Amino acid sequence: MNLPDVKRYVRAWWSAFRAISLVIAAASCGLGIALAYYDGRGDLLRAVLVMAAGLFIQSGVNLANDFFEFKQRNIEDKVPHLAIFGREREVIEWVIFASGMAFYGLAALIGLYLVWMIGYPLLILGAAGMVGGYFYTGEPFNYKRRGLGVVLVFFLMGVLMIGGAYYAVSGTLSPRVLWVSIPVSALVSLILLSNEIRDFEYDVRHGFRTLTVRAGPGRSRILFYFLAAAAYGGSAVLYAAGLFPHLLFIYFGLPFLIKPILSLYKREGRRKQIIPDIMLHHLVFSALFIVTYFIPRR
Repeated sequence: MNLPDVKRYVRAWWSAFRAISLVIAAASCGLGIALAYYDGRGDLLRAVLVMAAGLFIQSGVNLANDFFEFKQRNIEDKVPHLAIFGREREVIEWVIFASGMAFYGLAALIGLYLVWMIGYPLLILGAAGMVGGYFYTGEPFNYKRRGLGVVLVFFLMGVLMIGGAYYAVSGTLSPRVLWVSIPVSALVSLILLSNEIRDFEYDVRHGFRTLTVRAGPGRSRILFYFLAAAAYGGSAVLYAAGLFPHLLFIYFGLPFLIKPILSLYKREGRRKQIIPDIMLHHLVFSALFIVTYFIPRR
């Protein structure tokens, strides 16, 4: 195998890896860890392990989903532009799948160690997250095809991951964490919805029945605004209930929503920028949300 071939395979793998999406796991795990420290129950070793496990799970989800989308002939955004065809293409897809399973394996090893330290409820939380992520496009469930992706990622990569991170670091469960997780979880769903809006015409042509295809672009834009309002309005509700220490800082994230909103109304082929833009918003909002808990009260 010559150097140009290696470069093409690495580029195909990197495309499947979707490094930008690791913002989701970093934000969700980061919030759970931060809340544990805020409650005086932080533990550095467990915090590092939880963050690593979350990133490994997200990586495994990305690679496994890329593999299943290839098998389901959803391939226009995969590797054709790299001129990888026939048997070579089949090989790189299996490499992508195997590396995804390797990331799952690393996450499972860390998870088992944390279960040994914390207790079996963590095993249930971790297993639910890994299985749910795998079946996003994996058969026989493939809940993206069933229009359930936007709903389920709210729980799997939002509420469940945040609550699991908190439990793994603190060693306790807290109903308060459930409520606090809602704004960030809403934005996780917003990311997936943005992805579906970007691909609307392509999904219609190929018969992929995502939530956006089922609801139509107009209703999907309304849902976009609703999820954004749930994040910012939910923060205000948490503040009023005494569960969020400061309010104004979080609204510095609003300007980062402007570009994604403008992308909602662009024609096919011109909405690609919506994903990096909405990821940037998620990063800014989540960082502000987490840091707010460490700003001293007056």
